[in-house]
Amino acid sequence: MRAIVVTEHGGPEQLRLQEVDVPAVGPGQVRVAVRAAGLNFIDVYQRRGHYPVSLPYTPGHEAAGVVEAVGEGVTGVQPGDPVAYLSAPGAYAERQVVEADRLIPLPADLSFEQGAAFPLQGMTAHYLLHEYRRLKPGDTVLIHAAAGGMGLLLVQWARHLGAYVIGTVSTEEKAQAAREAGAHAVILYTQQDFVAETRRLTGGRGVDLIIDGVGKTTFANDLEAVATRGNIVLYGAASGPADPFSPHALQARSITVSGGRLFDFIATAEERHWRAQEVLAGIRAGWLQLRIDHVLPLEQAAEAHRLLESRASIGKIVLRIS
Repeated sequence: MRAIVVTEHGGPEQLRLQEVDVPAVGPGQVRVAVRAAGLNFIDVYQRRGHYPVSLPYTPGHEAAGVVEAVGEGVTGVQPGDPVAYLSAPGAYAERQVVEADRLIPLPADLSFEQGAAFPLQGMTAHYLLHEYRRLKPGDTVLIHAAAGGMGLLLVQWARHLGAYVIGTVSTEEKAQAAREAGAHAVILYTQQDFVAETRRLTGGRGVDLIIDGVGKTTFANDLEAVATRGNIVLYGAASGPADPFSPHALQARSITVSGGRLFDFIATAEERHWRAQEVLAGIRAGWLQLRIDHVLPLEQAAEAHRLLESRASIGKIVLRIS
């Protein structure tokens, strides 16, 4: 079968298409014929070597496809079932072995591309907006990179919860996408000081919650844009890790800074199922919409990574496997 294999850390050129053996199915596992795989920044961080992973390896943490074979002891799923899943490294491949309890039944009204687009980012949006601050109508939220696949889901969900949503983006095209997703106000950080604009939009108060997947270029200013008793949540580092700071700097305005990683919030099958169903319910109700910006073939995985790293894309990037 074909798979993308990384043999050394580095740039997108390290994503190479190779012929590898079809993996065997063990007890409690299923083998999935992968139809589509979703791209996420964790794939980039691992390829660069920022997140440790043993070499060689096949990237990708979420996908959708059809169950091909079932291992001993597996119940509730059978060959031919359409499924989605995450937390299963190795999705950039034509076949993948997955622990059965990680599978999410894929509703018939969702395509495989949609199935590969919702699990990681959808469940990340869920924990970021439910675990750190209980948003209530009228609360203010600032979402960085509001036109990316992650940002668009966060904007829609925060709006659904009744918050006043401010997004930061780099271009007018992205600003329009964020507005269409429900942002009440959008700041072009390439042209405007997002701290000054945030303060202006909130009457000088600052925002109750900042969700930051950018890191280095935004975090120091987050501390100025957040309100007294506000929360800042870091969940990524698209521009690099945030610079160190003294925790005593938080005392002056009683600010809380947190870091989040999805895999710590889907540690059990029950929690994965709950968050997945919450995401799917939003999609089916129509208030949560997936925007898939690019669908590229498996052999163009390097180009897909370049698009993701350039931050020029709007919405999700998906690899079509077969």
